[in-house]
Amino acid sequence: MKTVIITGANSGLGYECAKNILSTETEYFIIMACRNPEKAEEAKAALISETGNKNIEVMGLDLSSLQSVRNFAKDFDNATLPPLYGIVCNAGIAGFHAGKTVEGYELIFGTNHLGHFMLTNLLLPRLIDNGRIVIVSSDMHNPPWGSITYPGAKILADPENGLNNKYPLSKLCNLYFAYELSRKLAKIQKPITVNGFNPGLLTDTNFSAGNKARFTKDFLASVKDLIGFLPISSKALAEMITKPYFGEVTAKYNDRGNEVPSSELSYNIENAVELWEASVRLTGLQSEDTLTGLLL
Repeated sequence: MKTVIITGANSGLGYECAKNILSTETEYFIIMACRNPEKAEEAKAALISETGNKNIEVMGLDLSSLQSVRNFAKDFDNATLPPLYGIVCNAGIAGFHAGKTVEGYELIFGTNHLGHFMLTNLLLPRLIDNGRIVIVSSDMHNPPWGSITYPGAKILADPENGLNNKYPLSKLCNLYFAYELSRKLAKIQKPITVNGFNPGLLTDTNFSAGNKARFTKDFLASVKDLIGFLPISSKALAEMITKPYFGEVTAKYNDRGNEVPSSELSYNIENAVELWEASVRLTGLQSEDTLTGLLL
């Protein structure tokens, strides 16, 4: 038995990913890492009912609080669970959200990037060799309405930054993180794969609820190539944990089941390094918190 942590697994893509794994596999134990434990417990009961598989548990995690992330890692350490094999960094908030994280950072950047950055680094020492990390990004990292410019993590973290592309930039950060982590793991010769995933525009999930007014017939026609379908996207995401191929490749971008290049901007190593170093400072991550040599 092997443990797989899925953030945001109580609804939408995360829920369906968990259901795919539980329905088709018997060797995985799923941890639903969710902000609202009550809703997560309801989702857990539904998953058991739908799949007949009881290899699932709920653990509280609020990615907008770095202390909550640290608490989750401690709780995981203290739990009696099968070895950690996979982390699916799925949870996130959409662009209509505004405000600050608990630590005072811009909410979208803090939740979508910083929370997962810290969570993954804290869990890396527990991840077994040949384990897998999947970071859910979006085709919005390269928005169809025009190119974006990476402004630097210091500006992104500022709640008063005034940027119009906060969500696309957070999804770009997800890819910078995936690619830079992959390079660093290779440097210290740690056999763990890290890949990015694009589920497409999922118009029928809670994640898109605040954008319903935008989903007019004309709008959907204009972005028809970007639309994802939950059954297809969730199956593709689950396979990134279960299929042998994804244990052999790293730093790849999977678009709804197809391996494609991400944007030119997403491969900028200088930006990725700047983001990594700034994220270490912003989260207060220490060398002893993660794998030896990873922060050097």
